[in-house]
Formats: sequence, structure tokens, C-alpha cells
Amino acid sequence: MTRLPDSELVLIPGGTLITATAEEGRELAITMARHSIHKIQPDAEVLAADRHVYATNPDSLIATSQVIALEFQTIAAANNYWRD
Repeated sequence: MTRLPDSELVLIPGGTLITATAEEGRELAITMARHSIHKIQPDAEVLAADRHVYATNPDSLIATSQVIALEFQTIAAANNYWRD
């Protein structure tokens, strides 16, 4: 098993949901979604072996977008939607 490094298994990178901009928040949402997958399946070889299946499947891509949108919604709320 090729285990991913512990830095890839952190569910909230940097330990905070606070970001300076919405763009940074969106990037954090994508990172958090990726880290969640790595936490569920820490074996990099297993992830890589099936990547061709889910990377070209429209349903898988839509599901991934939904996860990222939920993560971004949480981050946006934590940042008071970047309003003063």
C-alpha cells in the first residue's frame, strides 16, 4: 500500500475555514473535498487505479461538484460571505 502523507489526510487544511476572499474559499473547498477522499481511501495506488473510471463519468463529476459546493457553502458561511 502506498499511503498518502499525513498532510493529505488533514480534513481542514490550515485548521481554519477563514479565507481572505471568495476565490480562496473556493480553492479551500476543492482542497477539502480532495482531502476527504484521501481520508476515506488513503491508498494512492487504489485511487490512481480507478481514476480513469470516475474522471470520465458525468455522474461522478457532478457528484464531485456537489461535494465541493457543500464545502464552499460551509466556508462562505464561516466567512460571513466575505461581507464587512
